[in-house]
Amino acid sequence: MHIRNFSIIAHIDHGKSTLSDRLLQSTNAVSARESREQFLDSMDLERERGITIKASAVTVFHVHKGEQYMLNFIDTPGHVDFSYEVSRALTACEGAVLVVDSTQGVEAQTVANAYLAVNNDLEIITCVNKIDLPAAQPDEVAMEIEQILGFPAEDCIPCSAKTGEGLPELIEAICERLPPPRAAKMPECRALIFDSHYDDYRGVIIYIRVFDGELKHGDKIRMMGTGRTYTVTELGKYTPKPVKVKSLGPGETGYLVAAIKTLQDVRVGDTITSDLRPASEPLPGYEEPMQMVFCDFFPSTSGDGRGSQFEDLREAMAKLALNDASFTYAPVHSEALGFGFRCGFLGLLHMDIIQERLEREGGVEVIQTAPTVTYQLLTTAGEELEIQNPAELPDPSIWKELREPIVRVEVIVPKEFVGDIMTLCLSRRGEFRAQLAISETRQMLTYEIPMAEIIYDFYDKLKSMTRGYATMDYEVIGYKTDRLVKVDIMINGDPLEALSFISHKDTADKRGRSLLIRLKKEIARHQFEIPLQAMIGGKIIARESIKSMRKNVTAKCYGGDISRKKKLLDKQKKGKKKMKSIGSVEIPQQAFMAVLDQGE
Repeated sequence: MHIRNFSIIAHIDHGKSTLSDRLLQSTNAVSARESREQFLDSMDLERERGITIKASAVTVFHVHKGEQYMLNFIDTPGHVDFSYEVSRALTACEGAVLVVDSTQGVEAQTVANAYLAVNNDLEIITCVNKIDLPAAQPDEVAMEIEQILGFPAEDCIPCSAKTGEGLPELIEAICERLPPPRAAKMPECRALIFDSHYDDYRGVIIYIRVFDGELKHGDKIRMMGTGRTYTVTELGKYTPKPVKVKSLGPGETGYLVAAIKTLQDVRVGDTITSDLRPASEPLPGYEEPMQMVFCDFFPSTSGDGRGSQFEDLREAMAKLALNDASFTYAPVHSEALGFGFRCGFLGLLHMDIIQERLEREGGVEVIQTAPTVTYQLLTTAGEELEIQNPAELPDPSIWKELREPIVRVEVIVPKEFVGDIMTLCLSRRGEFRAQLAISETRQMLTYEIPMAEIIYDFYDKLKSMTRGYATMDYEVIGYKTDRLVKVDIMINGDPLEALSFISHKDTADKRGRSLLIRLKKEIARHQFEIPLQAMIGGKIIARESIKSMRKNVTAKCYGGDISRKKKLLDKQKKGKKKMKSIGSVEIPQQAFMAVLDQGE
């Protein structure tokens, strides 16, 4: 039997999931009665948002020229925040199908995913999708692919995942143009873990790609990274229903169950080998993802107490980290919010998806602080510190240099919006690097911008300025020193570290004041006046006050001497003074996110 392993890669909404659905139907893996849109997007969240979050591995069988082919394919996400999912999927493959929308053309993530596949030495088949639409321009898009990516225009396969047109030609190209899996290098078993998830009844279910040797039902296996041993209780493939098999040979992908209950024993990128005849060295794993956005998650005070909620959150995070290896978490403590976790993400959408998955799948309510990026601090003693939270910054007297991460941003935009995008990039302290005409109507702009300036609302503004036509991709290129300061926020005289932020000195006053104005709207009035202050070092740069709610204590006085009213008002005044010194300010979740909505 011939084996072909490939991934389907594309920009967001170019038709990857629809193409996967059509491949399942074309190879009779799914009947017309069972089929549904986005068949492989199993999460409710994926269906609601119309995006792929998790890569899905499927095995289908196809007869080509009288010979049986086993096609193992992976439907991957398209958003830049999930590029780690794409890179993991590509490591388990020999080829990739690059899908480009014939109405949109080559976009930012198309370029990024194509380079990922090229870097992995994969054979690439280009496919121009949605040719059934009235606005389709398959020939122009094929020329665009040749100009930008270098793949011959005549090799592009025009198809429509919706109607099925061009699908037989695509499947034929997959069988003929994609290479078979490499030959086994050793007789001992070596299988790469490229994904996993937790099942309440069966424990950890591992997705593997076998490179060398053979894995059989009942084998005793060893995780080469952790050294733990298990017995295989079930082997199978998703076709796309789980189907049990007795063994998996070289080049095959499938799932493995071995009654693994300890979540820490499974690491994505680890190598599985036989315990009786272990391999001498593991397979090359994955490069660790670099988390660039950090924020704190704390359990909500609702429920049956903070302690049990914290344990629930810890358990939910452990299960989610098994399913998504690209986010990290570590315990943290805040005076205002108690115990929680400091979490690292690949981007802002990634953070949003993780919070929603924690609440849905883990059944916990979380309070989330405003996201920050990683800074580097060089002290006067010559130490280099990584700062993931403004609260970690030491006294400014020992700072020598504070460096911020810089990203190279590539924006593909219709030429009539070029001026607006340049203005936006310059307002975010961007430095112009290049401008390239990729077609008669579109241009690619390259800027270097501090990452802190793009993680909040840059993408939203980019989309609204260009009526949704612009696309962007970014990569971190290094750190750069600038005039950065830490702005502390004081509420009722107490510093609240969760709201402190690092800003450029020129914009610190403006950002501090706009944050206080937002907080004033978000924090409810109390029985006492609440002062809000923003300060740099010991200097207050902005102040706002939330007026107290006043109870009419003199309402019960009907006439009589004025001194009776004064006595009651003095008593109220003393009570408010005492309340201000011992009273606590209730701060809602929206206040912590106010850092995001400070405007321009």
